[in-house]
Amino acid sequence: MARICVYLGSREGRSPAFMKQARELGALMAERGHTLVYGGARIGLMGALADAALEAGGEVIGVMPDHLVEREQAHFGLTELIRVTNMHERKATMAAHADAFVALPGGIGTFEELFEVWTWGYLGLHEKPLALLDTDGFYAPLLGFLDNTVEQGFLAQATRTMLLDAESPASLIQQLEDRLA
Repeated sequence: MARICVYLGSREGRSPAFMKQARELGALMAERGHTLVYGGARIGLMGALADAALEAGGEVIGVMPDHLVEREQAHFGLTELIRVTNMHERKATMAAHADAFVALPGGIGTFEELFEVWTWGYLGLHEKPLALLDTDGFYAPLLGFLDNTVEQGFLAQATRTMLLDAESPASLIQQLEDRLA
């Protein structure tokens, strides 16, 4: 069973589909025996994902810098909450605990984490699969932009192919499991 690091928003977003699919993914991960590794918050999509995984009997590891424990409202009901000193340590700790990476809808932090871990894969620092859950078309503009980046010669097709995408949690988990096999 894999440890899957999920990057996602600490806000709920406007579409009800965001919360719905975050909860579906958390429950499905637990049902399939995967451990969730995430940022450790109890609010927004982050909290919904973690709660669903816990409710389904899954293991959940949260990683949060000390200075964000109060600001992000840390989830103290997790299997494990790892407190770190800063954001760099948070990202490194999450990556070290992960066998695969997933991004759900989120904001600037989610984008930064996604692109950093993708860059690490491109540079050969890891060979872990990476995927986007394109809930309600959230990532469609980004996927189009990335395809255009390939067409314009700034991104190799092999690098673009590293980033999987799916519109449903079940399809996303299956793709990750196939890559991990």
